[in-house]
Amino acid sequence: MLALEDIRYSKNSNDIVKGVSMKFERGGVFGIIGNNGVGKSTIGYIIMGLSEYKPTSGRIILSGEDITNLDVTNRAKKGISLLWQEPARFEGLSIKDYLTLNKKIDIKSVEEALDMVNLEPKLYLNRLVDKKLSGGERKKVELASCMLLKPKYIVLDEPDSGIDIMSLDMIVKIIHYFQDNNTGVILITHRKEIAKECEYSYLLCNGKIFLEGKSDKIIKYYEKTCDSCGHINYAEEK
Repeated sequence: MLALEDIRYSKNSNDIVKGVSMKFERGGVFGIIGNNGVGKSTIGYIIMGLSEYKPTSGRIILSGEDITNLDVTNRAKKGISLLWQEPARFEGLSIKDYLTLNKKIDIKSVEEALDMVNLEPKLYLNRLVDKKLSGGERKKVELASCMLLKPKYIVLDEPDSGIDIMSLDMIVKIIHYFQDNNTGVILITHRKEIAKECEYSYLLCNGKIFLEGKSDKIIKYYEKTCDSCGHINYAEEK
């Protein structure tokens, strides 16, 4: 199990995450849902251990081990991965070379991963991971990279951003791929079409868990209340 225990995070004297506790299990799909600006991505970065996102207080526990002070590299070694909302570019590096940086990954696995994200291997293996790729193409390459890593836990930060709406079925297929491979999926989203794939979800507002439970319940509340909210981060009583 991966657990956040009373996590708080402040930056420039601003309280951004305010006592958040969450639990995630391998093989499950969990949602972190909420409007833009409520702290969803920040929690994802805290889970991944990015250097600028060290909790002010609280603990992160992985399989009984306190990993709060581990850096991003050591968390990755323990099986935690993150799909960035805005993937990086790598001038001069081909997609083939990028996806085989881990020498244990063979070309057949790379081709299968590209097929799953709807990128034809023959057309994409030798293309560069640079500005000539569209945002959607780079996102798909990053998804393929995450699949090849076979992580224990994957944080998917707005996996549909920059990707054509016709690719939503592909994203759902990949979520289930992770689940079938016993990866715990932590899905950060404000899209109900994506959130419905989760089993259990946390609804955030103002850096706090406003509501949690089975995802269908959370989605109904989100649609009714948060979609049309005119006072983001000033939560009313449930």
